[in-house]
Amino acid sequence: MTAPKKIIIVAGARPNFMKVALLINALKKKLGKRALLVHTGQHYDYQMSEVFFKELNIPKPDIFLNVGSGSHGAQTGKIMEMFEAVVVKEKPSLVVAAGDVNSTLACSLVAAKLDVKVAHIEAGLRSFDRGMPEEINRLATDVISDILFVSEASGLKNLRREGVEPKKVVYVGNVMIDSVIHNLPSIDRSGVLKKLGLQKKNYGVLTLHRPSNVDSKKALLEIYDILNVISSKVRLVYPIHPRSKAKIAGFGLEAKFGSLKNLTLVDPLGYFDFLKLVKESCFALTDSGGIQEEATYLKVPCLTMRENTERPSTVSEGTNELVGRDKKAILAAVNKVLAGKWKKGRIPKYWDGRATERILKILQKSL
Repeated sequence: MTAPKKIIIVAGARPNFMKVALLINALKKKLGKRALLVHTGQHYDYQMSEVFFKELNIPKPDIFLNVGSGSHGAQTGKIMEMFEAVVVKEKPSLVVAAGDVNSTLACSLVAAKLDVKVAHIEAGLRSFDRGMPEEINRLATDVISDILFVSEASGLKNLRREGVEPKKVVYVGNVMIDSVIHNLPSIDRSGVLKKLGLQKKNYGVLTLHRPSNVDSKKALLEIYDILNVISSKVRLVYPIHPRSKAKIAGFGLEAKFGSLKNLTLVDPLGYFDFLKLVKESCFALTDSGGIQEEATYLKVPCLTMRENTERPSTVSEGTNELVGRDKKAILAAVNKVLAGKWKKGRIPKYWDGRATERILKILQKSL
């Protein structure tokens, strides 16, 4: 008699949780104990992890690896070692990994080496910048995946160019947007604006955490100079990533950033509070990937402090523009927003709240 087939869903870092929340709940409902959630623990403090489980109603992980932080090599290796034991014991038929973090690549590699099928959510996204660790994770994961779930049209083009078999590729849409749509009532009920003394459309949201922006004193001083000018025009709210906070402190710049009277530094926010903050802002200034998508759906101007994006539909169709760390370009963009002249944008294909439903149908067929 053949043993019942199992699926393992992998999550490990803040961007993963909203991508798998609806999917793991749906799979648990259909498969019961044959659907396992493995939390690698890549993000391990409350605001970066547990608060998302609570707010998004994600079931308690069946397995928690608790790997913690570390260099890319050390963290990836530790996840692989621990996840291998899980796969050997549980014998899943399929491992589902989302996004582009170290957990995504590590768990996909383990599954592939043990001859277990891999499904990658958000396949085909490319920044074409191999200086970004996430780009290496995306490329390597897609090469070894058996099912590639694509979130936007550029993913189809990229995978076709890279020679991926068309039968492996499925255009399902954006699971991040599923999460936004599903949780809009809770997002709208958030009291974060009142708590921070904010008025709708009267402030900008800032998020910065990428090495290119926070790993050198020179870059941080350039950003300080930019923020000094922007904050003279409009209030800025910065939910500061622990990594960025540590870098600012390490370079002795805490007092400098703290002296910006119209910049409010707050701890990382939960999902509902953060999306409410973005939704009601007049713009987001960011180097995040996910916020480019969320801002596009919410029709909020997005100024991305990067030279590239793996989500080009947010620029060609949405509300996003790349401004790099160019002071002149950033200030021109802010002035354009404040003058009410920013592009309106449109929502890309399949960003309709049904991507998870499409993925679920494919996974059921694969079992």
